[in-house]
Amino acid sequence: MNKFKQNLAVSIGILVVAGAAAGFFGFQGPGANAAATEPAAKAVRQLPLPAMPVRIADIVARVSPAVVTVNVAKNGEATLERPQAPGFEEFFERFFDDQSRKRFQGERRHRFQGEGHRRPGARPHGPRSVGLGSGFIIDKAGYIVTNNHVIEGADDISVTLKGGRKLDARLVGADAKTDLALLKVTSDTDLPSLNWGRSENMRVGDWVITLGNPFGVGLTATTGIVSARHRNIGSGPFDDFLQIDAAINRGNSGGPAFDTEGNVIGVNTAIFSPSGGNVGIGFAIPSSMAKSIIDDLRTGGRVARGWLGVQVQTVTPAIAESLQLDKPKGALVADVSEASPALSGGIRRGDVILGVDGKPVTAMRDLPRLIAAIKAGDVAQIEILRAGKAITMAVRIGAARSADVALTAAPEDENVAGMKLADLDDAGRRRLNLNKAEGGVLIADVAQSSPAARLGLAPGDAILAVAGTKVSSARDVRRLLGAARDAERRSVLLLVAGRRGARFVALPMKRA
Repeated sequence: MNKFKQNLAVSIGILVVAGAAAGFFGFQGPGANAAATEPAAKAVRQLPLPAMPVRIADIVARVSPAVVTVNVAKNGEATLERPQAPGFEEFFERFFDDQSRKRFQGERRHRFQGEGHRRPGARPHGPRSVGLGSGFIIDKAGYIVTNNHVIEGADDISVTLKGGRKLDARLVGADAKTDLALLKVTSDTDLPSLNWGRSENMRVGDWVITLGNPFGVGLTATTGIVSARHRNIGSGPFDDFLQIDAAINRGNSGGPAFDTEGNVIGVNTAIFSPSGGNVGIGFAIPSSMAKSIIDDLRTGGRVARGWLGVQVQTVTPAIAESLQLDKPKGALVADVSEASPALSGGIRRGDVILGVDGKPVTAMRDLPRLIAAIKAGDVAQIEILRAGKAITMAVRIGAARSADVALTAAPEDENVAGMKLADLDDAGRRRLNLNKAEGGVLIADVAQSSPAARLGLAPGDAILAVAGTKVSSARDVRRLLGAARDAERRSVLLLVAGRRGARFVALPMKRA
């Protein structure tokens, strides 16, 4: 009897939960119109259907005519390969769909019949490799945005519009550092176009819509949210990706990501893919970066980046403590280039750059992107920390040469104790490219298994400054280290010159 009651109670509980679920999803079975008159029905609260945040279908219908498939072909034996920037991790893939990597139902092939833009001097020879990506029109005159890795190395480029119309395309310009490219097509009628949105206003959790041509199956819409912002995946010096979880796959490269108003807030460019397919982690170049890059390409065919002319390094916890920073932040200036904007503007070795034009430099990698975005000739307000005091300096930014980055990273090796010191002679200065006014003390030897050896100090390096004070003798170094120890400092900052240039290191202070 007890068992019967127990089973009955469980059955009743299941029915109650099922009834509540039916009410939540708005399910109504036969005779549901009379349910409201039954007393039992009054006990179940009728909840509305969960509402979608926007009418996705309306947005897709409005923007999809401006999304295109980019067709590319290359003559010769080499296949069209996705680029691998230095440090680009194995599982982070550019997802351009080239013929040699198609895996969609029986290796479906997309044949390219020779139409499109052929680069001057290109001659058909050898096997012909073909591929496709995505893109979007930003001007009714026929300017189209895509990824650089989609068109890199291509001899022929064309685009296919939503209705199947195919147009020849020419390359206006490309920027490998941000993986963006601009194409131009000619049409006898105005083309549909899209508007740039404000990616800086996107928050984690905001809805996004993506469009593209994955695996060549045709125009495909997917939805998701912004999963994270300011992602650095090691693909280049200006990484600042939006991470999204909308499903994107090979063939989506260069396609747009939209906000819920139908504005482009990102250019889809990479996926995290251990398996080669979508796993819900994609990366889009934010519109705040893409728009300025594309504007430069449209104006002059290349990107005009700002140049500061400093060598910087990461502020480690030990360096932050030695500089009396509350936490590691900013970019530590290890060297200043000759005839550079930084030198003219008064920036010195040992300064910590904390902000540019009111935008914080939370980590060293933020600085190249902020400086590069400033036009040559413009004056930037550079916030620095010098000798414990915050200073704002006005610096007129220069123009980077094509091979330059806005700044370069200093070696990250640190130096510590366990070294023998000696006077630095003229031969040593010439070897390290130092002048006499810079002073310096030679590191003559480094004990094996010492902290100095573990952190990379080597015989032949020279100590130029201790705690911001220039040194020219071993006595100077001992005196300043002793003062730091007496002040119970846990570390002290050294400026060291070596074969790889000048760099700062935080020397841990051994307790007595």
